[in-house]
Amino acid sequence: MSKIKFYFIFLIATVISISSCNKDDNNTVATPPKPYAEQYNLDIVAIEDYLKTNYISEVVNHPGFPDDQDVTIKKITDAAIQPSLYSYLNSPTLPRLTSRNVSLHSITYKVYTLVIREGVKGGTPVSGGEYPCNVDGVFAGYKGTLLDGTVFDSSNNGQTLFNLDGTSHDGGSGVIRGWSEGFPQFKTGWLTSNTNGTVSYNDFGVGVMILPSGLGYYNSSQTKIPAYSPLVFSIKLYALKRYDHDLDGIPSFQEDLNGDRYMNSFATGVPNPDDTDEDGIPNFIDFDDDGDGYATRGEIKDINGKYYPFESIPDCSGKIPTDPKKKRHLDKECHFMNQ
Repeated sequence: MSKIKFYFIFLIATVISISSCNKDDNNTVATPPKPYAEQYNLDIVAIEDYLKTNYISEVVNHPGFPDDQDVTIKKITDAAIQPSLYSYLNSPTLPRLTSRNVSLHSITYKVYTLVIREGVKGGTPVSGGEYPCNVDGVFAGYKGTLLDGTVFDSSNNGQTLFNLDGTSHDGGSGVIRGWSEGFPQFKTGWLTSNTNGTVSYNDFGVGVMILPSGLGYYNSSQTKIPAYSPLVFSIKLYALKRYDHDLDGIPSFQEDLNGDRYMNSFATGVPNPDDTDEDGIPNFIDFDDDGDGYATRGEIKDINGKYYPFESIPDCSGKIPTDPKKKRHLDKECHFMNQ
């Protein structure tokens, strides 16, 4: 059987293509691009200065209301009582400033994320406590500012869906690459349906993403956002939506083999922990994960043609393996096609 690639990599050149945060495309004015490395050197200096000269002024505690956990960041005026954002770097307690390296544009970006509240711990898929992966959809609130504090956009509408894979589909809007790097560090909260038809969210993840321009709009100016602007997003992760990008019967987040919540396509020759058959296409957009010529969706069905729950997909001997990488659809020497 020939291998089918899900609408040819789902229009993803680097899996998470840089799209828009949500809007403003009609106002874009592109300037001739600078080399990414040159601009990033300027961005990281400005970002780290921002982290060292600003502090958390207020976090609103108003459970059940749209402004709950709104974050205000201001310039430090008294260092003795106003700890800088940078002072939380790798803190063992919250707030915690984290940094992670992101390889893109032939350079390595350092992306800072401030975790103020991680989100519900020990929840269930229907009640909260889930991390998104970087190709899920998220229902989120946000406020976007420049490093000087200028607000360029905001929304506390928990019904708005954003797709972290960077593309617009299934009712969700594509987002900039930086969002896909920050959101997987937070968990969802509790969701309550009200008698008036509205929904309330509590104990959701709250934080701030500080993004270099190369993970934002880069040389494309937007309304209130000049070209080459680093961006600051105060975010709230209310809920999420899982996708099955290659329609193989396994939700994409369960094709994250190393469990780090990040899946990407890499350049030819670069090892990919989420690409079982090493064909350059990560499993979540690969219709045949182990490259044996048999579609994954057929290999994960029981004798009655019904999909196994992910945790129950057996190995080639019919036993449930302790190592998920041994499941039979990931074993090139194992051929089961229960259609």
